[in-house]
Amino acid sequence: MTKRKIKPERDLEKTYSTKHFVTKLRRLADSLEQNKRFRIQIAGERISVPPNAIFNIEHEREGNNEEVEFQMKWVVPEK
Repeated sequence: MTKRKIKPERDLEKTYSTKHFVTKLRRLADSLEQNKRFRIQIAGERISVPPNAIFNIEHEREGNNEEVEFQMKWVVPEK
């Protein structure tokens, strides 16, 4: 049995048009309602979010800037 290849660390932001962002949110909501894995490609990398991921919403404020983040967190099991 081969071990899973460890992926390099990554931290990026990808900007989407309102139309594309709404489409992605709808696909996410559909996956959650159906208790299915959510698959998305971000900046060339395919990501697969399991249905048992932890979901949270974060709000940040610094000076005149505000930010809301919808987050999904999970641990990738070793094979």
